[in-house]
Amino acid sequence: MTSDSTRSTYATQRRAAARNHAAILDVAHDLLAESPTASMNEIAKRAGVGAGTLYRHFPTREALILAVYQHDVQKLVDAVDEMIATRAPDDAFVAWFETLAHYIRLKHGLGEALHNAAIQDAINETYAPVVAAVAKLLDACVAAGTVRAGFDPADVLLIMGFLWRVGPDEDGEEQGRRLVRIVFDGIRGHDPA
Repeated sequence: MTSDSTRSTYATQRRAAARNHAAILDVAHDLLAESPTASMNEIAKRAGVGAGTLYRHFPTREALILAVYQHDVQKLVDAVDEMIATRAPDDAFVAWFETLAHYIRLKHGLGEALHNAAIQDAINETYAPVVAAVAKLLDACVAAGTVRAGFDPADVLLIMGFLWRVGPDEDGEEQGRRLVRIVFDGIRGHDPA
């Protein structure tokens, strides 16, 4: 039988492991955005953990980069409800897609670090939650009367794919805003086929 002190020790260790995991992801997000070639040792040091702790959570660089990508996309998916609650639906739609494009453009070195099959697996795992988030945004816009009903969220996501092609600089971001407005105006004023 497990004693209360043993259970307490395990619970403390699990909380510490969860904190370390989150710290590593946050630091890796920032460092890999600055430089896709940031070293695992640099990430561990900035996260305040030892290399052994980093490698227990993420046994390879590819595993860490993939986890950062998935974590970023999940944060964005989780942010939809708050964006809809705190902004006008069309503003939430535009802001959400701009943030998604930013994440995808950065990719934290995914292209350089992972094989095509691993990248495709990451995209496949995040696709359904992203489409569900787009559906929420569209539903809010339909309820507000700013978009006609009937658009397929997967179609809208595909149309918005241009966003990850614009440059990451200010000119690219401005171009992205203009193009989002063009798409939004298109789905606002026409019945879907």
